[in-house]
This record gives sequence, structure tokens and C-alpha cells, in this order.
Amino acid sequence: MITPALLPTAPEDPAPADEPVTEWALAARAGDPRALEHFVRALHRDVRRYVAHLCADPQAVDDLAQDTFLRALGSLHRFEGRSSARTWLLSIARRAVIDSYRHAAARPRLSDTPDWQTAVERAQPRGLPGFDEGVALLDLLAALPDERREAFVLTQLAGLPYAEAARAGGCPVGTVRSRVARARATLTGLLDEAA
Repeated sequence: MITPALLPTAPEDPAPADEPVTEWALAARAGDPRALEHFVRALHRDVRRYVAHLCADPQAVDDLAQDTFLRALGSLHRFEGRSSARTWLLSIARRAVIDSYRHAAARPRLSDTPDWQTAVERAQPRGLPGFDEGVALLDLLAALPDERREAFVLTQLAGLPYAEAARAGGCPVGTVRSRVARARATLTGLLDEAA
């Protein structure tokens, strides 16, 4: 049975404030290795969570997060601090996921297993604390249209303010507010149906 407790309204751990993270990014741009370490540590969890909700392949999350940071470090010299470093980095993460979809679409996938889907399902970890709830949450989020899911994940799970989520998603703030409200209504309806 799915319960409303599965839909967190705020992140479990509060996200680090954007000002110090942006300052670390600017200091790292100037060559400070400690600032670079602080910057990566502060945003690694947010990037992983965001990428996990954007991509359909849980096995690719770590690779996409690493690709995000590699891209960010390669273009850190262009970061000027006009937006928060979190917004800038999540925009890079979004492009990394989109590029991975494009790359996967261009390559055929081969499998020598007749029932490859069952083999993949059996390879997934089971019995971990929160696993079933996480699967239920992913199923609920998968029922949302892409734009609404992205807005919901950015604001409700990653803890971004609406303005930052709008910049990361490339849309107006009002659109993000509307998408989040509609996502909440849809999720509430799905939970009511399941009860």
C-alpha cells in the first residue's frame, strides 16, 4: 500500500546555502584546490539525486554525475557567478543526461540473453531499507509528464528555490510553480487511488 509519507515535502538533509557554494566555485575558478573540494562535496548529492530522477537507468547515475562534474570543471573558468553555482551545475547535469539519451539512441543495444528484461530485474538490489518505498516513489514520479517531474524533483527533492529551478529548467518561474502544483495534484490523486 502506498502512503503519503512516501512524498517528501522537503529534502532529508538541508541543502547547503547557495552563497558559500557559489563562493567556492569562484575561488576554485581562481585555482583554490580546497574551494574546489568543498564545491564538489557540497553539490555531489544534489547532482546525483537530480540525475537519478532525470535518467531511466539507475546504473548510469554515477557515470552521469561524474560527467557533470568533469564538464563543470572543464568550463569553470567561464563561470562568473551570475547565477548560483548550484543552478549552473544542475543545468550542466541536465545537458549531460540529454546528451546520454542522444548517444544511447544512436547506438544499438545487443543482448545475448533471450529474456533480457528479467535478467536486468534480477540483477537489481533487493531487501535494502527503503527499497520498496523508493521503487514506489519512482513509479509515482514516472507517472508525471517530463516537465512536471523535472520541476517537482528540482524544487521538492533537490530543494531548489523556484527561481533557481526556473533557470535550471530554462523556463519562467510561473511555469515552474504551475508544473509543481499540477505534479502535486497528480501525485495526490494517484495516492488516493492506491489507498
